Amino acid sequence: MATLRTLTARRRATTVVFFVLVLLGALTMVLPFLWMVSTSLKESKMVFEFPPQWIPDPFDFSHYVDVWNVVPLASGLLNSAIVTLLVVAIGTFSTTMAAFAFAKLNFPLKGLLFTLLLATMMVPVIVTLIPQFLVYAEVGWIDTLLPLIVPGTLGNVLMLFFLRQYMRGLSNELLDAAKLDGAGYFRIYWSVFLPLCRPAIAANVIIVFMATWNDYLGPLIFTNSPDKSTVQLVVASLTGYYAEQTDFPMVMAASVIAVLPVVVLFSLMQRHFVDSFAISGIK
Repeated sequence: MATLRTLTARRRATTVVFFVLVLLGALTMVLPFLWMVSTSLKESKMVFEFPPQWIPDPFDFSHYVDVWNVVPLASGLLNSAIVTLLVVAIGTFSTTMAAFAFAKLNFPLKGLLFTLLLATMMVPVIVTLIPQFLVYAEVGWIDTLLPLIVPGTLGNVLMLFFLRQYMRGLSNELLDAAKLDGAGYFRIYWSVFLPLCRPAIAANVIIVFMATWNDYLGPLIFTNSPDKSTVQLVVASLTGYYAEQTDFPMVMAASVIAVLPVVVLFSLMQRHFVDSFAISGIK
């Protein structure tokens, strides 16, 4: 009994320590967001008060109204929405089809092609920027949204790798049974494997959405006109505009508006995100 009590006490202590560490890690991620929201609701003179005041007094919502007139935030949000939705929708479709092919079909040089695709992940993005710019300039895509949309719609290698591993864990008997029923490969992909991969697809949609929505380098290089700027460029221009006036509440208000779609999407799909990694770990 004494030994059992000792083990139970150790397990409880380990659980408490683990919980504290996880809580500290969560706070390091949540506190900057809370500080951003708090600053956006303050008056400019209250930003640098010490000790800092987390709950503004009084609440100032004027920055959320004025920011729309200072910078083209509406057009930035629209451009980001167009780019992100097209990349997520078309890119997910093309990537899931490729993942199904690499996971369940047999074709020549399958292993070599997959290895080459994975090898592209080792090439730094910065290395390909100049060749991409030259190609896009040659075809007349500079200062349009096409350089931000077209490459993403062709698929995502990281998403391809994740979904391929997920589909490989699904039984091959499903494929054989569908073939016996007379279904073609596209019907099998669409009606059998795609619904079964819903948690994994949801997790990857969150990752691709965040990466595309928060992309700053691509729009900075491939677009020039203010009406083609994405929301990240608009927020950056707001920071430069107010560099001397130090109106940080205005900048934080724009940042909160820019980050809201990501927060809402993650909140809605969080369960699928956790389930995906849990199931993948079990497999």
